[in-house]
Amino acid sequence: MYHSGSRELQDAFGSAALADRLAEKLDHNRFTESDKAFIESSKFFFIATASAEGAPDCSFKAGPAGFVRIVSPDILVFPDYDGNGMFRSLGNIRINPNVGMLFIAFDAMPKRLRVNGKASVSLDDPLLATFVGAQALVRVTPEHIFPNCPRYIPDLSAGRESAYIPASDTPPLEPAWKSFSDFNDVVPPRRPVRK
Repeated sequence: MYHSGSRELQDAFGSAALADRLAEKLDHNRFTESDKAFIESSKFFFIATASAEGAPDCSFKAGPAGFVRIVSPDILVFPDYDGNGMFRSLGNIRINPNVGMLFIAFDAMPKRLRVNGKASVSLDDPLLATFVGAQALVRVTPEHIFPNCPRYIPDLSAGRESAYIPASDTPPLEPAWKSFSDFNDVVPPRRPVRK
């Protein structure tokens, strides 16, 4: 879950114990019914891919609710629709299967779910015919599925910023999860920040 770069910063901020607890309690590699419901209700997501040399690329994918499907606890599929013909994401997947997907709900009940895993692209997958307008199908086998704290996500439907965004002369608002018994004993003190 973490590499030396993550660990170096966790040590600097005193958050290694919290990071380990979050991984222990939240990280999983099979989709739950809750994951499935959230992902299949999503009308968009962001996907990060990388070239063989590791050059990153990030893309936005969208479609009707249900365009991303969990077909089994260890397989997520989504269609590729006609685009600009650059095939940056799918081209990267062909040579480097590592992907990171981010699903977000920008509303009054914000939510964020990450799916990191290995992907493959097919032009003749049997499921392709079940997606209107699809020209290719991407299958993702998850390695890490985990929620992230949604505190900085704005409520776009109401046009409101997150109440957690730092503001001058206002004490920071702490998210409720930091007081949960699963985590409160490993939450480090806030590091002083410039005002």
